[in-house]
Amino acid sequence: MRRRFQQVDVFSPVPLGGNPLAVVLDGEGLSTEEMQRFSRWTNLSETTFILPPALPEADYRVRIFTLARELPFAGHPTLGSCHAWLAAGGVPRSGETVVQECGAGLVRIRRGEHGLAFAAPPLLRTGPVEEALVEQLAAVLGIGRGDVVDAQWADNGPGWVAVLLRDAQAVLALEPDFTRWTGGGSLDIGIVGPCPPGSECAWEVRAVFSDERGAMREDPVTGSLNASLAQWLLASGRATAPYVASQGTRLGRSGRPRISQDADGTVWVGGPTLTCITGEVEI
Repeated sequence: MRRRFQQVDVFSPVPLGGNPLAVVLDGEGLSTEEMQRFSRWTNLSETTFILPPALPEADYRVRIFTLARELPFAGHPTLGSCHAWLAAGGVPRSGETVVQECGAGLVRIRRGEHGLAFAAPPLLRTGPVEEALVEQLAAVLGIGRGDVVDAQWADNGPGWVAVLLRDAQAVLALEPDFTRWTGGGSLDIGIVGPCPPGSECAWEVRAVFSDERGAMREDPVTGSLNASLAQWLLASGRATAPYVASQGTRLGRSGRPRISQDADGTVWVGGPTLTCITGEVEI
């Protein structure tokens, strides 16, 4: 069966500078196995499938797959899926706010002058990282324990553990090596460091994780990580909103996630979205 398809670039102000997302707009009737097989075929970090909502408050439902598994929530798939849904003629029930249903529940997405932005979901795990793990993280990143300014669990679905370094240059200089990891299981590390005062961006971010084979991958631009990092940095007083982060620099990308915060404390993560490929796929 042929199904409508878009490939969307997310978080970059210039085409092909962000994180690509494959979106199947007519996902109804596909089994989990068929979705996972197609996701592996695209060979992108994530692929999403748009479905009719199960909850009356939602405008649509989305299922999010990596090459190896389904995620309850992820950031750039949320913005890219919403973009594709709107571009295909979707109309939100309530004005400028779109309500997405996913494994993590309902996620609000709003439209503004800087593009789409999603409300950061609650963290599933937070708090300090145990010292033994901090030492392991430093080893994986190829730095000394003393180079880690702070570390915090920042898991809103994918499993992120966040590491703060002294500055952006230290983040960009990292040469991570997952063969140094002896903890077993998967590992998702978000690294952040402040940019010099007066820079275009306030923070430099990198996201490295183990794939389905245990090999290290680096994500070009990561909405979920930028959401949880913002919640941590803002709550600890290290950052003030609004700010723009930089991600993907080492990969030749120009990701620019934009962070804002409402008076009630809600953190929003947004950025540009652009359809680069549109057509149909056979699944």
